[in-house]
Amino acid sequence: MHLTLLKAKIHRATVTHSELNYEGSVAIDGLLLDATGIREFEQVHVWDVTNGARFTTYAIRADEGSGIISLNGGAARHVQVGDLVIIAAFASMDAAEADAFQPKLVYVDGQNRITHTNHSIPKQAA
Repeated sequence: MHLTLLKAKIHRATVTHSELNYEGSVAIDGLLLDATGIREFEQVHVWDVTNGARFTTYAIRADEGSGIISLNGGAARHVQVGDLVIIAAFASMDAAEADAFQPKLVYVDGQNRITHTNHSIPKQAA
């Protein structure tokens, strides 16, 4: 049996650009890609915290340290500059791999600079 687990996420990034006439994708600051292990051209899910939109696209590398989170092509219709988004990637693995796996969770500030990282999400209190 194969399981699909969260591989990595960038939590609450700020959309810096929305380019309808650019080739479709999400351009992500290269430092964020490196920190999460998300590869260029890898499928990612984008969840807009601001408006509730959820869609799938692929990652492309923006300049390292630029802070760029740019939704391009059709994805640009789902966001506005300034929206907060979560960008997530998933991986398929067998149960033994899943038992040892830890996701890479990257948290950013309002300029999309890394504030901290983690490998687990805190338990939700009642």
